[in-house]
Amino acid sequence: MSIRFRAMRSILAFSLALAASAAQGGPRARDLGVPFDGDPGPLNAITDVAGVTVGQVTLIEDLPDGRKVRTGVTAILPRGKDTLTTPVFAGSFVLNGAGEMTGRDWVEESGMLDGPVMLTNTHSVGTVHQATIEWRVKHGTADASGYFWSTPVVAETWDGELNDVNGFHVKPEHVFAAIEGAKPGPVDEGNVGGGTGMICHIFKCGIGTSSRRVKLEGQAYAVGALVQANYGSRASLRIAGVPVGQELPTNAQRGERERGDTGSIIIVVGTDAPLLPHQLDRIAKRAALGLARMGSYAGNGSGDFIVAFSTANAGAMTGSGTLDAKFLDNDSLDGLFEATAQATEEAIVNAMVAARDMAGNAGHEARALPHDVLKKLLARYGRAGSTPR
Repeated sequence: MSIRFRAMRSILAFSLALAASAAQGGPRARDLGVPFDGDPGPLNAITDVAGVTVGQVTLIEDLPDGRKVRTGVTAILPRGKDTLTTPVFAGSFVLNGAGEMTGRDWVEESGMLDGPVMLTNTHSVGTVHQATIEWRVKHGTADASGYFWSTPVVAETWDGELNDVNGFHVKPEHVFAAIEGAKPGPVDEGNVGGGTGMICHIFKCGIGTSSRRVKLEGQAYAVGALVQANYGSRASLRIAGVPVGQELPTNAQRGERERGDTGSIIIVVGTDAPLLPHQLDRIAKRAALGLARMGSYAGNGSGDFIVAFSTANAGAMTGSGTLDAKFLDNDSLDGLFEATAQATEEAIVNAMVAARDMAGNAGHEARALPHDVLKKLLARYGRAGSTPR
């Protein structure tokens, strides 16, 4: 075994240990009494959509030269292990384009998402893109030419305030670990995976998720959202209609400063409802309404990218010639539209509630949203009292 391989294996083991220790076991937004509309699934997570798995690798390290590593990778696999061989119908929407989501052009052109959705920091997109292709080439089935054509979806938000973003600390083995470690069940939130170093509304933020159950024509469907949130001004922040940002303005003594509605957010929406690609474009647009409920107005410097997929119609995703697919009529979509906005809003609040204070690179710090203060504000505005789920 080479010295380089042993060193990289050691780094990976350390990273995975940090990922486990960074998992947030504290309360979620509903546990604090934040009221939300709609009926969440049993996990209140994107993994309430059957088959969806999520994997995360968290990198937190203080280097000898004083630089701070606060970053990671999050992988969302629409069909779990079957993601390798069976794509999903998909659509997307860009609310404001100051950012990057690779592979989106092909999603829009083909109407399909072929492979996982990967989330990371801005300067690690290239590494994650290449490593995702490498993983698929190694594990997938080559086409007739002997190659495996792949344009993976990799999306980013900027963590350069807390993370040594120019140190390029995300390596291919971290990408492999995130994909191979993807699992169903509860999803870690806050300072984990691609969200490790992220900030939203000048509070520490990161990964968050939520879901809704919808009944249409007697049939139950799940809609789930997962966000990597790194956007927004403090002044505009609203939680359950409460003007939290006005009540908790930035504190210059703590190094906080208003930055306007800049930064970015990536929103991934999954559903088991049978939808065609153009309908999933419409679903993606409704996720932006959940973002608006938080007080975002998608400022000039914000990158707000949304991808939506449906796990239905697996049989229409393979084979050739004439294929059959089922889909809901457009008049039946309102319940899914509403559920998408609701789940997106709650996912963002869950990301904020789960996050913890973080000291980062170059002396920068980000404070978490104080739970006790949030509960008092909800009570003062008559908005407390949600049943925890």
